[in-house]
Amino acid sequence: MRVLIALISVLLLIVPSLLAADTLPRELSDEAFWRLISDFSEQGGAFRFEYMSNEQQFQYVIPRLRENGRPGGVYLGVGPEQNFTYIAALQPKMAFIIDIRRQNMVEHLLYKAIFEISADRKTFLSRLFSRKLPAGLTEKSTARDLFQAFKGSTPDPELYGRNLQAIKDHLMKVHSFKLSGEDQASLDYIYRVFFEASNAFSYTGAAYGGFAGATYADLMTATDQVGQARSYLATEENFQILRDMHKKNLIVPIVGDFAGEKALRNVGRYVREHGSLVSAFYTSNVEQYLFQQDDDWRKFLRNVSTFTLEPSSTFIRSSHFAYGDSQPPAQFNRGRFIQLLSSMTEVTHAFNNGKITNYEDLIAMSR
Repeated sequence: MRVLIALISVLLLIVPSLLAADTLPRELSDEAFWRLISDFSEQGGAFRFEYMSNEQQFQYVIPRLRENGRPGGVYLGVGPEQNFTYIAALQPKMAFIIDIRRQNMVEHLLYKAIFEISADRKTFLSRLFSRKLPAGLTEKSTARDLFQAFKGSTPDPELYGRNLQAIKDHLMKVHSFKLSGEDQASLDYIYRVFFEASNAFSYTGAAYGGFAGATYADLMTATDQVGQARSYLATEENFQILRDMHKKNLIVPIVGDFAGEKALRNVGRYVREHGSLVSAFYTSNVEQYLFQQDDDWRKFLRNVSTFTLEPSSTFIRSSHFAYGDSQPPAQFNRGRFIQLLSSMTEVTHAFNNGKITNYEDLIAMSR
């Protein structure tokens, strides 16, 4: 009898689609969107890096993700714009971006406003970096065409001021989001960073704090392993997928600690109550730090164990390590991240059976 009860419990978590219809909303009202942010968020915290990405191979795993998964479900992620590329590729019904930094939530609201008021990629880039539109760009322009054209356009202080006011008006007047004074100050600061990003359009491997960094142009013009461009700015179609989800309030930024007791569990409960499942979870390299912070990694994996999953539900992680078929984990060049995938159901099963005790165990389950 105990075995039967345990089996039923596993089925309830892993195969919700067999038990209930997916009732995820096709669109959220502004009130419902802001309520999710307010109710699900935790107290903000700090992370040791911001406004930097050196995950230049982040598109390498997209072909495998698309082959092994299917559109739908709920995407979870951490950090800023890297998520947009994965969302465009996977096309979930809904997405939650969970990050311990409240500033990251504000940055996603800034992105949301710019997506919504920009009809296409070239207008989006013009508003994001406060540069006048170059001539000659079309909906067929590649990401490299876009960044090469904007490289010759200088930041415009007058355009910056108008754009910033338009962003605030869109968030606070059109959507009626209740941004605090601190949130508005963060928005000012973040948008200023974009305005002053003079090297954003250069193709370089500049170093930041000892790590091999990447410019915005580097990340958006990167490709997968066979040279196919898959960033969210690679095609107009990718951009419009994101724009449509933003306009429907279906990309929800949450302030949360992966090891916390509220954010991830609230998201998991929301997904479960709507008869859906978590299709992918982009964790970047956060898990590595959780293993360095007492038993935070255990708290995180306990949170993940409450998710409704299916066999194709996938962790997307970044690491300096990789695991070979017949050798222990090997460290790569400092600052050079690679992207790895692993089954969320296999990881949670291994954790619940005591087979994960350190970060290397997690990497050993990744390819």
